[in-house]
Amino acid sequence: MKKRVTGLGGVFFKSARPEALKKWYKEHLEIDSGEHGAMFNWRHHDDPDKEGNTVWSIFPDDTTYFQPGKREFMFNYRVENLVELLKELKNEGVEIVGEIEEYPYGKFGWIMDPEGNKIELWEPLNENTL
Repeated sequence: MKKRVTGLGGVFFKSARPEALKKWYKEHLEIDSGEHGAMFNWRHHDDPDKEGNTVWSIFPDDTTYFQPGKREFMFNYRVENLVELLKELKNEGVEIVGEIEEYPYGKFGWIMDPEGNKIELWEPLNENTL
């Protein structure tokens, strides 16, 4: 099997006032997050021609996207082969949440860690996606 996690795909957290908090981050830290969050672009260490990104996004307090997790945050990890990884994790006794979802920019799957944190796994369509 290929490497399981290849990097951090995103950091997501809840806010009681997401628009005000987005404005604060833009004003004080110059993070312009727009509707779907901010994109931090980078290049692969081993192959500088390959681009990647990490998403940073604020969600409203009442979002159900982090469920069944109970935390105010969720991490997204980049992976190389989501289908194979989820099969292996299931065989290892890891709780799988929902079904794989596919979009033009990649595949997504979710798991729970032992403390009830929902984790999003993302296989980009290709390493230059997003």
